[in-house]
Amino acid sequence: MKKFYFFFIVLSFGWVAAQEDVNIQQIATGFNSPVNIQNAGDDRLFIVEQNGVIKILNDDGSTNSNPFLDISSQVSSGGERGLLGLAFHPNYQNNRLFYLYYTNPSGDSVLSQFETSSIDPDEAIPASENVMLVITQPFSNHNGGCIAFGDDGFLYVATGDGGSSGDPNGNAQNLNSLLGKILRFDVDVSAPFIPTNNPYVNDPNALDEIYAYGLRNPWKFSFDETTGDVWIADVGQNQFEEINKSASAEAINYGWRCYEASSNFNTTGCDPQSTMEFPFAEYSHTATSVSKCSVTGGYVYRGSEFPNLTGKYLFADFCSDEIGTVDSMGNITYFGPFSGNGFSTFGTDHQSNLYISGLSTGTIYKIVDDNLSVDISHQKRINIYPIPTQGVINIEAQEIIKKIEVISFTGKVIKTTYPNKKNTRLSVKFASGVYFIKSTYLDGKHQVDKFIVQ
Repeated sequence: MKKFYFFFIVLSFGWVAAQEDVNIQQIATGFNSPVNIQNAGDDRLFIVEQNGVIKILNDDGSTNSNPFLDISSQVSSGGERGLLGLAFHPNYQNNRLFYLYYTNPSGDSVLSQFETSSIDPDEAIPASENVMLVITQPFSNHNGGCIAFGDDGFLYVATGDGGSSGDPNGNAQNLNSLLGKILRFDVDVSAPFIPTNNPYVNDPNALDEIYAYGLRNPWKFSFDETTGDVWIADVGQNQFEEINKSASAEAINYGWRCYEASSNFNTTGCDPQSTMEFPFAEYSHTATSVSKCSVTGGYVYRGSEFPNLTGKYLFADFCSDEIGTVDSMGNITYFGPFSGNGFSTFGTDHQSNLYISGLSTGTIYKIVDDNLSVDISHQKRINIYPIPTQGVINIEAQEIIKKIEVISFTGKVIKTTYPNKKNTRLSVKFASGVYFIKSTYLDGKHQVDKFIVQ
């Protein structure tokens, strides 16, 4: 007999399909101006402080007494300067390499490679620094700072337009300037680390490092871990904030300084509109009763705990302390304000849970949905892979799993197995979409995990 788990989902999972109600849950506090949150594929979160210190936040909420790295003596911080970006090499578990983007005492932006100790995984080696790039900054603001690896294994770097106001030097539209760009590097080759398929390689009228251009101050960008889409939150000038979404940013002109979001700003000498990509979503500084000023980009939610957030992009505004979601049509919904925080960054852990930091409060919060949550009665460590899958998943648990149920997003049980072992392999040849696995242990308690079929 077919079983439908709508009632089960409401009572045991604690959710029904409804409008999300985004809230924040404090995880830890005591940080000094946190501007970046990253994970290295394990239970730790790495909290980047603007002054040049990186601290480790453990999954029990404790913070290591000794920092992971302290390069504060070589970092100029304050305003929009500081240690701004951190990215771990895709093969970090084996090569222990990671990358930083920071402002040096001369005010220039530096991209460097570092190495973690082979003896202590909680300690990096300051002397291991290998400087890859130095960008001269004409002004103190608009330094960009976000760096991230894409699915292609290349390192992407966001730079601001050089600062002041209105891009007075026209850097963002100038393909002979590294400012106002997304740059792309192959960290696995020798200097100058240029991928051979970068869009402007061998173009005498452009710099090889450039991947995309026409950006004002892309403080944060991220890749959708399911689709690979790149989301770039570009801080606006006086009126608008913009959120860009592209399957690939390759050779895209995002329009600044010709346009602020979709509105004319300074179109003198600009290329036709047809050559530019305009925002997927944008908002004015007066979009709600709470005054806004600066978008803090986030991530597309791909965690398993709050299914109604799945596929939505979350961002914040630094001034209004609101958190927003963007749906598949570009519609924005605001939550909050969560006053007094000055939200500076989002980050994910290795299970795709989403976090946000308050620059002013020094606090790390977890993003939660008060209307739509999965109440797991007995959370144990379990590893499910690959996600997304094309038909088969592996399940590895720390305790014997008595029963496994595969449940559709609507709550229908579509498959049941009784492995009676810790590790099992499961065929999931279903239509593309989001599904849930309910694993029941010998003691009768259970947990729920999400997976995606491509």
